[in-house]
Amino acid sequence: MTPESGTEIEAITNERLGRRLRELRLQSGMSLRALARELGISASAVSQIELGTMRPSVSRLIAFVSAIGAPLAAVFDAAEAADGEHAQAPSSPVERFAIRRAFEAAPIQLSGGITFRRLSPVPTPDVEFFESTYPPSSISNAHGHFLRHKGYEVGTVTQGELTVDFESEVVTLAEGDSITFPCSRPHIIGNRSETITAVATWLIVHH
Repeated sequence: MTPESGTEIEAITNERLGRRLRELRLQSGMSLRALARELGISASAVSQIELGTMRPSVSRLIAFVSAIGAPLAAVFDAAEAADGEHAQAPSSPVERFAIRRAFEAAPIQLSGGITFRRLSPVPTPDVEFFESTYPPSSISNAHGHFLRHKGYEVGTVTQGELTVDFESEVVTLAEGDSITFPCSRPHIIGNRSETITAVATWLIVHH
């Protein structure tokens, strides 16, 4: 049953997220153990993510899809398709326009309560458009390791305040502030407020 406009859609479950990640890994031809070595974690941890018993962090999710050569947007495709026909991606490029209503965009909830929601109505070549929500005191990598991946990132804070930690400096972004940086530059994104949720939109452009 499709939610009515204005109704908050439920987040994609851990089990569906894990199942989709496993599908993408198998499509890539990479074994579970090879992926574990690439991520620097145990094969058991990868298995738990794919089974939905372990919720990945933002950094772990991005590292996972990067290692298997899949765009982050691909994680949403099959997972959202289970909710209805609106989630199906077109088999050919959009010629006129494509629309996705707010109640059709199921978010993914990650470690620390951070959520990612795809904003692009359909997959767009070389471009990924997302909204991220960071609860108070949450960071993109709970282990404090810097993330680096492919592409170029543009972000705008629409609510609250976020910090972007680079290896040699920290940038604080208030509501309305924007930032651009190469994704290959090691970084950690976090919300240092203890009371206010932060929301931002992100555009990742792949070279």
